Amino acid sequence: MICLVGILPSIILRYALLNNYEDRAVAVRISDVQSQCQIIANHLSTYQYLDDPNSDVVNAELEQLSNLYDGRVIVVNSDLKIIKDTYTISQGKTMISEEVIKCFRKETTAHYDDVNHFIEITTPISMPGSEEVEGVMLTSISANTIMDTKERLGIRAFLLIAITSILIVVLAFFGSLFIVRPFRQIVREMDDIKDGFEKDSIYVPDFIETEALSLSVTQMISRMEAIDASRQEFVSNVSHELKTPITSIKVLADSLVQQGEDVPAELYREFMEDIVQEIDRETEIINDLLTLVKMDKGAAEGMEVTSVDMGSFVERIMERLTPIAKKAEVELILEVIHPVSADINETKFTLAVSNLIENGIKYNHPGGSVHAKIDGDYQFCTIEVSDTGMGIPEESLPHIFERFYRVDKSHSREIGGTGLGLAITRSVVLMHRGAIKADSVEGEGTTFTVKIPRKYMS
Repeated sequence: MICLVGILPSIILRYALLNNYEDRAVAVRISDVQSQCQIIANHLSTYQYLDDPNSDVVNAELEQLSNLYDGRVIVVNSDLKIIKDTYTISQGKTMISEEVIKCFRKETTAHYDDVNHFIEITTPISMPGSEEVEGVMLTSISANTIMDTKERLGIRAFLLIAITSILIVVLAFFGSLFIVRPFRQIVREMDDIKDGFEKDSIYVPDFIETEALSLSVTQMISRMEAIDASRQEFVSNVSHELKTPITSIKVLADSLVQQGEDVPAELYREFMEDIVQEIDRETEIINDLLTLVKMDKGAAEGMEVTSVDMGSFVERIMERLTPIAKKAEVELILEVIHPVSADINETKFTLAVSNLIENGIKYNHPGGSVHAKIDGDYQFCTIEVSDTGMGIPEESLPHIFERFYRVDKSHSREIGGTGLGLAITRSVVLMHRGAIKADSVEGEGTTFTVKIPRKYMS
């Protein structure tokens, strides 16, 4: 393709130059011949050749013009009779042609026949002291010399194009090798990574493009490594979280087996209650994991949404959680600054807001409060959930949305939960094309701010 781009213009240029040469050469030849014809026409007038066509001087000039341009000269008088033909084949005959008639009307013509390659020129003959045209000199000359020159130029141009084409092909071949080499290096290094060779980066600075590409690949490698590390950590956490209740159940069951038939009823009941609690905890972990899987699948496939009044929506969630709040002696407060509606999936978004409010209740103090604030503008809806609880240490804030992350593992186990609630909340908010952030002061409380578009864009 590159070769054609280089060769095709050369071929077009060759064609244009040769045609331009032909047109220019014909124009110069016509100009030269017309000048000489006019001189001879003046001699014809001076020697009164139309009355006496036997002048040796004039006949010699006519023959010389004919021989010089490998052509033919015909002199026609006012009776349209041919009084001189350098070929002597039409002498004495009558000539009626459009060019001759036009010339008698003082319209000189110069015509080039590009098929047969000859030039035909008419020159008027007027007697001395008269403006009336009394005769016409019709000159036909060959353009073969022009065509021969054009052909030689064409051959030279063809040879030049052939040489240029070969050079272009060679340069294009080696140039493509030079250009492609860095990209092949990137491909080789990516193949090495695919085959299992550990590489932290790829750097090919040969061109700006390869440098940018290698930087993008390096960033992709870093991202893949981070994802892989996150995956491994998640699998490890899942394994640990699922294994812990099972281990507890096994220990309790083994204890009962070792006691035999003489197990006191109270101890038996206590152990069975502990086993039920561990089974419930295992079930809760599995349900949360399934919820996360559904979130990931929903994010890929899209979801159905409806327009919901957010004040009423949060109020319903608070009513449902009021018994839990009363038991924990925590007050629930709802404040709607500006009534606002938004496109949400009620089932999923209920889960997200419930997690935030329920966490505010769980990690609070008796006599504390959870304050939900609804606000919005023409584009976004904002839900702010603040509590007066124990707060989150500053170093833990960047990690609270990670799966299975707990700020205080021992205290979290006492309160309950799987460590997946905030991860689920974040997934729901992202599915709604929104954002969530947390601000906290340890010992004073935590504020979660959720911001989603009022109109859902799938």
